[in-house]
Amino acid sequence: MLLIKSALRFSLVVVLLCSSLKADEPQAPRVESKPLPQFDGVIKVADVKPHIEFLAGEPLKGRSGEDALIASDYLRQHFRKLGLQPLFGESYFQNIPGPKTEAGEATMYGRNVGAWLPGSDESLRNEFIIVSAHYDHLGTNGGRIFRGADDNASGTSMLMEVARQFAALKQRPKRSLVFLGFDLEEQMLWGSRWFVAHAPWPLAQVKLFTTADMIGRSLGNLPLKTCFVMGSEHGSNLPELLDEVGLPRGYQIARLGIDLIGTRSDYGPFRDHKVPFLFFSTGEHPDYHTPQDVPERIDYEQVAAVSSLVFRLTQSAANVAETPKWNDNISPRMEEVVALNSICQSLLDAGEKNPLTDIQKFIVKQAEQKTRQVMLSGKVTASERKMLIHTAQILLLSVF
Repeated sequence: MLLIKSALRFSLVVVLLCSSLKADEPQAPRVESKPLPQFDGVIKVADVKPHIEFLAGEPLKGRSGEDALIASDYLRQHFRKLGLQPLFGESYFQNIPGPKTEAGEATMYGRNVGAWLPGSDESLRNEFIIVSAHYDHLGTNGGRIFRGADDNASGTSMLMEVARQFAALKQRPKRSLVFLGFDLEEQMLWGSRWFVAHAPWPLAQVKLFTTADMIGRSLGNLPLKTCFVMGSEHGSNLPELLDEVGLPRGYQIARLGIDLIGTRSDYGPFRDHKVPFLFFSTGEHPDYHTPQDVPERIDYEQVAAVSSLVFRLTQSAANVAETPKWNDNISPRMEEVVALNSICQSLLDAGEKNPLTDIQKFIVKQAEQKTRQVMLSGKVTASERKMLIHTAQILLLSVF
């Protein structure tokens, strides 16, 4: 959804943390981070590519309405072939009802697709870890097909291949795993909202919700090798779990507080019920919500790498002794201030590659100066973090 995801172009550019300050300005402290272990991903290009090519192929016409039903059946067949159990009683589908006809007949807006793998520990199998992605997109408009290769065939391919990895394990995880494809994300998150309101068990049994949305390109087509992970600040031990899981070899992760971007994908309804969550994305690009979001422009190596990251994180969460507990208290973090400062510097340095109007230049310079002052102080207060959010909103409205 255009309004729901537009903030990613700005908020997810934290990968520019390593940018240096201009030589003629005071140098501010850097946020140092410990090196994380690296791993070779178990999910490969050959695994994810066929899913993206099918889901974003012209015959599915953008996966909306009747064409979304084809995509949902593709997911169901995949889950069934893996031997996963249907999530909704005897069905893999959760129908999302529409208004009744004048004759009183039921209609259907769409349907979620779900399967699950029971946990191996009898005392923990009633605790659930959810891996999810939305599989719908915008359909057609004016004869043009919005194929949605990145949004969100990329995330759906992750969902399917993470499910395959777990189904193939000789030793099942202790907790039960749920694999969930949402419909109608592009319609105000209606699929995930419906699921949360009609879950097959109390939401308190969900110990972690994960979702991936747009993991096949890079922010603004910049040469980045970074996955942005949001929401860890609300889970008591999620930062530690991410540290232990490490990084796909050749890639980085950048963590953001979810309040910097608001509600951008299907984690929203779970967050509202205080279910710990993680949101994975590699950011918005110029082809977002256009007919140019096609399989030929996907970075398949990146999709495979992020998918492997989600698999390892899910495996850890499904076996860890203590699951994340919801945390309402968010501490100000200098890394977010450094991120915004680096964004501003990059905009000012872009020149002809990303020209700014005089008003935009003034706004960006003001934001750069404010954040640099905070960096020079060496600490971030709660009021300064509110300034950071306000500054981000101004940049979103005026520059991005």
